[in-house]
Amino acid sequence: MNPAQHSAAVAAETAGFVTVVKGADLSTPVPSCPGWTLADLTRHTGSVHRWFSVLLRRRIQQPPTSREVDLHLPEQPGDFPDWLAESAAESAEVFAGTDLDAPMWAWGLDQHARFWVRRMLFETLVHRADAELALGLVPHIDRVLAADGVDEFLTNLPFASFFAPQTAELRGPDRSIRFSCTDGDDTWLIRLRPDGFGLVADGTDPGAADATVRGTAADLLLLLYGRMDRESDAFQLLGDRDLLAHWFTHSAF
Repeated sequence: MNPAQHSAAVAAETAGFVTVVKGADLSTPVPSCPGWTLADLTRHTGSVHRWFSVLLRRRIQQPPTSREVDLHLPEQPGDFPDWLAESAAESAEVFAGTDLDAPMWAWGLDQHARFWVRRMLFETLVHRADAELALGLVPHIDRVLAADGVDEFLTNLPFASFFAPQTAELRGPDRSIRFSCTDGDDTWLIRLRPDGFGLVADGTDPGAADATVRGTAADLLLLLYGRMDRESDAFQLLGDRDLLAHWFTHSAF
């Protein structure tokens, strides 16, 4: 997917999120985000939109020293769905006025403005799924979008230790884990080294991985974000189970 597709998908995912929560009881607990209600989930997602929009407007070139931003929060929690829609509209305006290929600081691998659009997309998508799960609905995630989300997660996870400190434990004596789609040809190979871990560039290393997880792109995405259990019948697990346990224990995002 390209930045224009990511921008369009942010709008579509946010519209889907708003549809799910509008009219719902916003005090409903969100089991996949312990301690949160639908109101908390909606506020968080809209806040991410507005914060990332500020970063894009400023074209920051180094880590921000403050996260202070006027969120324009509504007075009543019941107004959070409409506020989230307004947050997405603000984001869309910023995307349209930004050269998304321009150099820009980002905490992940891609040091361009487009990083923040892609990151906002999957933050929104996963939390849309959280809202649906909280209401007893089964999330639907487009296969191409899900595969792009798996790639985004695995590409950036090695850089996430400042807010996901357990990832620093993802080390090993040249051990490898493969994630493979059962509904397409997409595959990703993660290599754990004594000094850290990372995604093998093209994922096509012909050697057998020490452990493999197979599932649909959508299920793999939800698994990586901790929204599904790897022992579910949705997945085929091959190889070193202890290595997989180590990965999932320390890769929480």
